[in-house]
Amino acid sequence: MNEQANQPIPDIPVTPRQVVIGIIVALALYLGYSSYYTVSAESVGVVQRFGHYHYVVEPGLHFKIPFGVDQVIQVPIKRQLKEEFGFGTPGATFKRQMTAPREWELETTIVTGDLNTALVEWVIQFRIENAFDFLFKVRDPGDALRDISESVMREVIGDRTVDEVLTIGRQDIEASAQIKMQEVVNLYEMGLRIDQVQLKNVNPPKPVQASFDEVNEAQQERERMINVARGEYNKAVPQAKGTAERSIQAAQGYAVQRVNQAEGDAAKFNALLAEYVKATEVTRRRLYLETMQEVLPVVKNKIVLDDQAASVLPLLQLNSIQGGAQ
Repeated sequence: MNEQANQPIPDIPVTPRQVVIGIIVALALYLGYSSYYTVSAESVGVVQRFGHYHYVVEPGLHFKIPFGVDQVIQVPIKRQLKEEFGFGTPGATFKRQMTAPREWELETTIVTGDLNTALVEWVIQFRIENAFDFLFKVRDPGDALRDISESVMREVIGDRTVDEVLTIGRQDIEASAQIKMQEVVNLYEMGLRIDQVQLKNVNPPKPVQASFDEVNEAQQERERMINVARGEYNKAVPQAKGTAERSIQAAQGYAVQRVNQAEGDAAKFNALLAEYVKATEVTRRRLYLETMQEVLPVVKNKIVLDDQAASVLPLLQLNSIQGGAQ
């Protein structure tokens, strides 16, 4: 068995025809493999023929001329891309999404309008609208967009004070920077649309950061005290207004009551006067009787005398008859 294993393998003769067939088969496989390509759903394919722009194809399976005649560049026009300044997050989807960490400090150091310095980190989000312009109108559009973003951000922040940059001016800076960036991108025909400019960390330089923190704390305490005072004001003023309004309404009601009562008394007197004029004696006696009817029930001791009596005698015990002393 060992002698058979050591025997040389006989050479199989290869004819020129087999060599040609093999070359043809390999060439056919290469042609079949290199003649078709697939464009992803979020991209379009830009076809170049002999290095010259030819046409744009939509997502899907397509045919091209092999042997390097047609070259296809896929451009992700439906994907939102971003560039970060002063920091970097892993998983970049764009080759110029961030720079080297050694450049971050230079990117974020910006001089404000009052000649102070702020450390500003920001991010821009954008989309590719025109694949032809993006590839052929500007050389290296990623670097160009970074330069535009830095230039515009330094211009916008340079028009504002450091307090505005650190506190109340963030939204205005974002909106102004987005508009200016889009104007420059349109001017250069880069085929991009700026979707958003967002400020991240905005801080004063490290040597003065403690002093800025103290100032911010003092401003926050001032705002808190102002809000407390406004709350007390909003609580006390409506209460005082309500009390005043209630007093005014009570006084007005009392005035109306007194006027109505006086007018009623006057009308009653006038009515009595008219009756008195018509029948003086009868009206006088009726008034006398009505008055006595009101007065006598509240008198404790009652004594009835004849108009000709010469003295008062305790003959009639009117109080006992009425049920005891009153």
